[in-house]
Amino acid sequence: QVQLVESGGGLVQAGGSLRLSCAASGRTFSSFGMGWFRQAPGSEREFVASYSRGSPYYSDVVKGRFIIFGDNAKNTVTLQMNSLKPEDTAVYYCAAIVNRGRYVPISVASEYDYWGQGTQVTVSS
Repeated sequence: QVQLVESGGGLVQAGGSLRLSCAASGRTFSSFGMGWFRQAPGSEREFVASYSRGSPYYSDVVKGRFIIFGDNAKNTVTLQMNSLKPEDTAVYYCAAIVNRGRYVPISVASEYDYWGQGTQVTVSS
């Protein structure tokens, strides 16, 4: 069994920063990538960023404001969120893709094998 343990999140004013961290525990596995998705009330879960094969990938809405870094060998990932906006308010989920020996589209939620329980991020105006 694999667990993704998230930390960070909370309440911040617009323009502020928060950092989210995630680490896998339990059964070891080789990951193709680890990333973050978010879901606001009444909205679908959306891709935020992923760290895969040593490179970061971002959605257009967070590019230039968020920074993702991690260690695919250790199965850890951190999301530094800067210049936060009220529209960034959501539950943020850490997720991991098992290495299947082939390319996997990292922005597609259904491709991820493991998920954290989510952490609330609230940005006040």
